[in-house]
Amino acid sequence: MDLALRRSNLLLLLRPRPHLIINLLSFSLSHSCCYSDRPLTSSSSSSSTFHLPPPPPPPEWVEPFINLSDLTPHPHPYPTGGGGGGGEQRSPSPWLTRIVALVIQSPSHSLHSQLDDFCRTFLIRPSPVFISHALRSTDLRRHPESALRFFRWALTRQQHQLKTNHCALDCYVSLIDAFSHSASSTSTSPANDRVRELLAEIRSREDLVLLAPSAYSSLIRSLGALGFVEEMLWVWRQMKESRVEPSLMTYNCLLDGLVKSGFVESAEKVFDVMKAHADARVHPDVVSYNTLIKGYCKVGRTQKALDRLREMQTENSNNLAPDKITYLTLIQCHYAENAFHQCLALYHEMEERELEIPPHAYTLVIAALCKGGMPFEGLTVFESMLRRGSVANVAIYTALIDSFAKCGSEEQAMLLFKRMNDAGLEPDEFTYGVVINCLCKCGKMDQAMHWFRYCLEKGITVNAVLYSSLIDGFGKTGMVDQAEKLFKEMMEKGFVPDSYCYNAIIDALAKAGRVDDACALFKRMESEGCYQTVYTYTILIDGLFKRHENEEALKLWDTMIDKGISPTIAAFRALSTGLCLSGKFNRACKILDEMAPMGVVPETAHEDMINTLCKAHRYEHACKLADDIVQKGREVPGRVRTVMINALRKAGNADLAIKLLHSKIGIGYDRFGSIKRRVKFQTLLNA
Repeated sequence: MDLALRRSNLLLLLRPRPHLIINLLSFSLSHSCCYSDRPLTSSSSSSSTFHLPPPPPPPEWVEPFINLSDLTPHPHPYPTGGGGGGGEQRSPSPWLTRIVALVIQSPSHSLHSQLDDFCRTFLIRPSPVFISHALRSTDLRRHPESALRFFRWALTRQQHQLKTNHCALDCYVSLIDAFSHSASSTSTSPANDRVRELLAEIRSREDLVLLAPSAYSSLIRSLGALGFVEEMLWVWRQMKESRVEPSLMTYNCLLDGLVKSGFVESAEKVFDVMKAHADARVHPDVVSYNTLIKGYCKVGRTQKALDRLREMQTENSNNLAPDKITYLTLIQCHYAENAFHQCLALYHEMEERELEIPPHAYTLVIAALCKGGMPFEGLTVFESMLRRGSVANVAIYTALIDSFAKCGSEEQAMLLFKRMNDAGLEPDEFTYGVVINCLCKCGKMDQAMHWFRYCLEKGITVNAVLYSSLIDGFGKTGMVDQAEKLFKEMMEKGFVPDSYCYNAIIDALAKAGRVDDACALFKRMESEGCYQTVYTYTILIDGLFKRHENEEALKLWDTMIDKGISPTIAAFRALSTGLCLSGKFNRACKILDEMAPMGVVPETAHEDMINTLCKAHRYEHACKLADDIVQKGREVPGRVRTVMINALRKAGNADLAIKLLHSKIGIGYDRFGSIKRRVKFQTLLNA
């Protein structure tokens, strides 16, 4: 027990209670006479009469604090609080701790009886101020249901005092605040129902209408946190009707409640009222601006949030300068909208204003630059963060390593990985996944397997994504057997492959000429309910065309369209290449026309088809396709001619390219009597 509590107990023992001392003395004398040799007699009568023990003294009111001014000349370390004054040194009452503990530990069904027994045993009666202070205690706020039962007990035992005392209002406000902190987002949660119940009691009691300004702020804050907009506005109207002037804190609580409930336009109106208010006490401060900016960001009105930032910067008052919370809110908003350059601009603005940059702001800016494909800019911010004394974490290193790997800077990525280990930071499963994926993309499968085995030895979590990276890496380097072995190992360990993993192994099998095995896995995907992507279909269509199974490839294309999977330019390129090489370029052009209503218009489709035919030295087919394109008006003749010249040159047939360049083929006309006809590309091969 600390010094303050010992002093409190001493005061209780030394405090004069005359009525208790007299009764105890009488009780002691009467009992001592019972043990005397002679019987008890009355002075006025010879007949003996027995004296009954006197009734117990009345219970004493106890307060949450006791006065220690008479016991110590030195200032007491505890705050006085709760009224009083005149230099009184006060300490928390020991009864407060004991009663709060009793309320928390007692079962709900026996709490009232245990409180009655406790008060009867120690001859005490908690005052209304004591009840109010107990409900505000940190321990009891963590148990709002117990606090409510304690308040109900106080109402029944001290009905007159709590119904006429202003402490009743403090009790209600404390209970609503406690339940609001324990309430969930579900509007029908028990805590929310308790708040509605307590608020209904306040509204039904006329003596509690004239609330104190601090009570208004607390109620508005609690109701706003729960999203009880209607109830919050009722409290606001009561304050206005009672002619209580709202303070800046009350306005800010109202703003916060409206913003949290999504009523940003209403919050904006309240903010404008604050700006128009003549009283400087309620002029918007930094908290007001930050709350409104958060609301704008919440509903996607980013430009409006930026306008409020500029408004703060142009205000004359120094108190309205944007702080780190303002910038952090805006950086979070722009990061969510993938406006990565704006995140960097806000970061530089914080540096120029010499504001403290929170670690979370560094993380967001670096992550934004990495996601935007700007790893070197992210590294610059990272170095600045270290110079300012901030400590890097695993997430920042992982983001930088991943960004450098995706940009093809494998050497820089591995240098950062080494630097991270040298700094004493232990990589997690995501870091190892990024490193292994980086090595797989570069074809360094030996190093990738080294770190994979290291993870297995050290007990680091190995997930399906890591297996997928290795399978994809082995497949792209032509080591299909190793990829298939890892795929089987992954299945045996209970990992469920996703679309990316299936696509990686199907692609490896198809490129190795094992189209039947790839098709078997394709059917397995469907049976397991794994989503087949357009990339899955593209792989198999390309593989089937290479095996000259043209009809099967076309059936697969039709199946993809029927399932509502939108084709991509890569998918059409695989289809058109197969059809052109099989001499069915008219079918390819027809499918190209059918893709336009789907919103898929490959701009280089005809160029790709002509390039494919020329590369295969099928110049006759290429010329025929070029004539069909011009005849049906699908392309400008001059562009088709240019594409044809470039295709011939790339195919190594410079003679035909030069001949086409110096001829009128495609753009000139031959006259046959009165009929004028365009010179066809097929004439290139006739001479």
